[in-house]
Amino acid sequence: MDFAEFILAREGDDLGRLALARDRYTGQVDDFDLALTTLEVRRKLRTKVPEWYAVPSLRYPLRLSGEQCSSSETARYKATVALTACEGAATRLADLTGGLGVDSWAFSRLFQEVLYNEMQPVLADAARQNFRELERGNILVRNAELVPQGLSDILGDFQPDILFLDPARRAADGRKVFRLEDCQPDVLQLLPELLAACPRLLLKLSPMADITLVCKQLAFVKEVHVVAADGECKELLLLLERGYSGPCGITVSESGSTLSLDQAREGIGCDPTDGTDCLFEPGKALLKAGAFDLPCRYGLRKLEQHTHLYTGAEVPEALKPFGKSYQILEVVPLNNRSVKEMGKKYPRAEVTARNLPMTSDQLRAKLGVVSGGDIHFFGVKTDAQKHQLLVVRRED
Repeated sequence: MDFAEFILAREGDDLGRLALARDRYTGQVDDFDLALTTLEVRRKLRTKVPEWYAVPSLRYPLRLSGEQCSSSETARYKATVALTACEGAATRLADLTGGLGVDSWAFSRLFQEVLYNEMQPVLADAARQNFRELERGNILVRNAELVPQGLSDILGDFQPDILFLDPARRAADGRKVFRLEDCQPDVLQLLPELLAACPRLLLKLSPMADITLVCKQLAFVKEVHVVAADGECKELLLLLERGYSGPCGITVSESGSTLSLDQAREGIGCDPTDGTDCLFEPGKALLKAGAFDLPCRYGLRKLEQHTHLYTGAEVPEALKPFGKSYQILEVVPLNNRSVKEMGKKYPRAEVTARNLPMTSDQLRAKLGVVSGGDIHFFGVKTDAQKHQLLVVRRED
């Protein structure tokens, strides 16, 4: 049987047992080790990149590349950002750190020509074959290491409108790193050469990177995109443009919805007993972007400067994709008596402590509740230094 037939036939097998039965299956497939790794990576890609999972002839030689690759959702978002940066007139993009190739695949759907470069020969060889299987004939594959003074050798006569770079975030000992100076290749060292060769650079960084710090370290940052999916920050995208000196715009993307963070007015402290009905808890992407006062621009009121929870008559539709919305059921003083009463009234609930001299676990112990149900307790500090307990129910 051919490679794709073997993959489909062994799709549901226990991979440990399959590995032990190597002698039995070696003659059935041209490269048993590659097939075994491919089966493992495919399980990661089933929901992450379903378009690739649907093609069983694709080959995945390295497990780590399957873990580190973009999802199809985040890859498509990168492609849109890149094309928009070129004002819709771009024809060529160079992906200098191609990896598994999911980003290059997404770029190739919007750009006329894409150069995929990867320093590991085994990945470059697999990508070359995989792009053929995916019918992406507009991707040129190259295999070279990106080092100082080496960019011209990678590009050759390919003249990109924008470069894409995703530095490896693993140290030599396998530890995850996120500071620019610890990633490979060294963007700080390569930046002058990159922008001399092309007027635009789209840079992917770890969601753990400090936005303020990297913007200070890098020149010409025009846009920052905080990309999230399912409530988790997945990556930061920085768009650099040669000679740019204006303000840096920040955009949050959450599972297909986007929100630009222009200047918001300062949040106003409020008391959750003042007739408000709803509570908004910003998601991780908004908090990562530093949009602590953005909900106030949409008519919500901040409980307290450092609490980062917001109340109002209703949560605006524009904000709902970027956090959790709750209906406020009760608000009581945070003291031993009320905690005991509320714990008995709502024995199953989630618990969060915000801006208090206790942890969420400590508050949960005081309440005596178990996790579950649709009730959520928020122990918070509000304006005027009040400590209060909010009983809320998650809105669908």
